[in-house]
Amino acid sequence: MWLSGRFYEETGGAIGGQALEDSIRILEARAVNDGPMHECFTRIGYAGSAIYIDLGDPSWRAVEITATGFAVVEKPPVKLTRSPSMRPLPEPEAGGLIEELRQFVNVRSDEDFMLVVAWLIAALRHRGPFPVLAVGGEAGSGKSVFSRMMRSLIDPSAAPIRAVPRDDRDLVVSAGNSWVLAFDNLSAVPVWLADALCRLATGSGFSTRMLHTDRDEMIFEAARPIIINGISSLTDRADLADRSVTIHLRMMPERRPEDELLAAFERARPRILGALFDAVSRALADIDRVRLDHPPRMADFVKWVTAAAPGLGWDRDAFLAAYAENRRDVSEATFEADGVAVAIWKLLTTGPDDKFEGTATELLDAVNAMVPEFARRSRYWPQNAAQLGSRVARAAPLLRAKGCIVERRHSGSRTITILLPQYRFA
Repeated sequence: MWLSGRFYEETGGAIGGQALEDSIRILEARAVNDGPMHECFTRIGYAGSAIYIDLGDPSWRAVEITATGFAVVEKPPVKLTRSPSMRPLPEPEAGGLIEELRQFVNVRSDEDFMLVVAWLIAALRHRGPFPVLAVGGEAGSGKSVFSRMMRSLIDPSAAPIRAVPRDDRDLVVSAGNSWVLAFDNLSAVPVWLADALCRLATGSGFSTRMLHTDRDEMIFEAARPIIINGISSLTDRADLADRSVTIHLRMMPERRPEDELLAAFERARPRILGALFDAVSRALADIDRVRLDHPPRMADFVKWVTAAAPGLGWDRDAFLAAYAENRRDVSEATFEADGVAVAIWKLLTTGPDDKFEGTATELLDAVNAMVPEFARRSRYWPQNAAQLGSRVARAAPLLRAKGCIVERRHSGSRTITILLPQYRFA
């Protein structure tokens, strides 16, 4: 498109199709063989000790965030790429307070609000891992509007919230064209999607066959901030729950027309962005001095937000307490949703020995006795030792969160040992 436009400007005519194709090939060859190589960024880049946020305006300006503050720069020193769906961010205003966001976020508690802001601060970092923001609530609680507003603070798009992708390829395409991914109105998270979201949130690579070819492979290796929302629980799988911040929206006592709400949000957005950028600046200044006594799962996220907390006017211990409580609530809900974990816990707490040691086949017989017949006939219940072994691997983090000790040994025979906290291995 650019080359056709330049040709018209110089000659007043249209370039031929073959000439255009040949010219593009020559330019690509020169770029690959003779030009320098640059790392490219979508929406958020990093150079030296500064983070750059692409404003998405026609002049390609960006916000430069350093340890001393933020400013809009005309020519950022990073190479930014844009997709057709990207939309501009407003120019941030200094002096804003993050509390202004509170009126637009109908979460159940101040702790949930703190975790929403923490997710936003994490999403403004140039690299992951990022927690998945899992949003729950009744029908009519505003989950879609909430997700749309949260994304618009970081990565506005022509289609801010979307349906669940059909497969890994669609997910990779979305991730390659956006910084934030927001998936709307999920009724459940299938196994393949839970695994894919975990990989995408933490930066594991994806490999897929390129379109119309059996030999060429496309590799995508990057981390992305993700929002998912739905009425039912979306973090029933322990691996996704471990990587998620789960918040619940409450029903608004008085519904506000959506156009009025979004208009008010647009007016406040520059000031809210300024407050978020101030927090990111503080995180850059303090990140190397933060030490976590007991690093949790997603420790990089916790460390980054802990460093940013004073820039938001927060006490660092208050954020750590809110995150720890959220983790406990999510872990308990995930445990209750895992039938095998519940059955094993019942076996340990009601059995005569308060422990189990034996093969997977013996464990299957034992947990079968803990559940009713309709549960054993369910397609979700393990039907053989191999299936149970996989389910025990999934349930192990949930049992350990309750203080259990879970170990699998392969000396001689394959055995599974599960002990309540008062026991220890010899």
